[in-house]
Amino acid sequence: MKVVIMAGGKGTRVASINSDVPKPMLQIAGKPVLEHQIDCLKRQSINDITLIIGHLGNVIKDKFSDNVSYIEEKEPLGTAGALYYLKNIIEDDFLLLNGDIIFDVDIERFRNFHKQHKGLATLLTHPNDHPYDSGVVVADKNNKVVQWLTKEDERGWYKNRVNAGLHMLSPKFLDRFTSIQKLDLDRDIFKTMIKENSLYAYNSPEYVKDIGSPDRFYIAEHDILTNKVQSKNLGTKQKAIFLDRDGTINKYVGFLTNIDEFELIDSTIDIIKYANNQCYLVIVVTNQPVIARGDLSWIQLTEIHNKMETLLGLKGAYIDDIFICPHHPDKGFEGERVEYKIDCFCRKPKPGMLLRAAEKYNIDLSQSYMLGDSEGDILAGSAAGCKSMFIKDFKINMLT
Repeated sequence: MKVVIMAGGKGTRVASINSDVPKPMLQIAGKPVLEHQIDCLKRQSINDITLIIGHLGNVIKDKFSDNVSYIEEKEPLGTAGALYYLKNIIEDDFLLLNGDIIFDVDIERFRNFHKQHKGLATLLTHPNDHPYDSGVVVADKNNKVVQWLTKEDERGWYKNRVNAGLHMLSPKFLDRFTSIQKLDLDRDIFKTMIKENSLYAYNSPEYVKDIGSPDRFYIAEHDILTNKVQSKNLGTKQKAIFLDRDGTINKYVGFLTNIDEFELIDSTIDIIKYANNQCYLVIVVTNQPVIARGDLSWIQLTEIHNKMETLLGLKGAYIDDIFICPHHPDKGFEGERVEYKIDCFCRKPKPGMLLRAAEKYNIDLSQSYMLGDSEGDILAGSAAGCKSMFIKDFKINMLT
């Protein structure tokens, strides 16, 4: 598979670190950002790499030569204009990535998702700890992108999923480049594809961080040195914190059907933030019989969860996924939805949601925790093979 890296950035916001080299050549943890990227690709046997260079491109050429080809901008063409030069080179799906990110992602898993959905472009999206100042990508239940919220857009409650800077593209994607002109990849290309129904989002909890500001640069450097970056690759066994929702993440009010009654528990926010920093996936597993009862629609439940993700993001915390059991076995109530009135395997105290999450994210359940406020949560975690305990008994230092 071919990989194209956009390596022409000037890095004005990180010029204080080193203004004599292009941003992808900034030294981080002992070697340039680009070298970290290429090493990650080569660990996955990906060696066909093309670099798009511009500002101080000679510095990059002097460093990389083996198995690397170049496209050189004679004048700045934005983040997408130079893709015109790929039209006669690309014959299969390819990976396009920003040259200012530190990442470690299971590329084959990403590529398989792209092929299964048959879109022209698939964005890798992920939660981060600052979604309020990031562009948020909104996708439907089939992972098709339906909206793109910029930092400037007025927002309601939203799911914390932002564009990470890795893009899996089909050859036909290049047909939209008809001339050499300056273009912005997000605003001029991807956002226009939404109405064409050809843009998809691949949600991943793997490590991706841009080094576009000094603060983020030094965080990424620390994460490299402490092996946080490679440990998040889904090809490696993961560890997780599974959390119940009602009474664990938000204050218990019985069957929560009014979004205005949703209120976070401060102590749990601290646990989530700490788990994020300690490389644990944070996964919500919640029984929601309000769906089976007919008290709440899926749209209303999604809005409640969007509120949860928005409020957590404002506190610098995030969750990686939510697994929901909508079932309830008891029948015969007015307004109930009979299709959900079944004896399922996912309703806690059964372990189905945890087992599904483990399969999806390659989780080592024996190294994971299930935290909740009920006996059903504890039994579900134990049945899945987790360390289980009541949230009130859990101490943050248990994760170190």
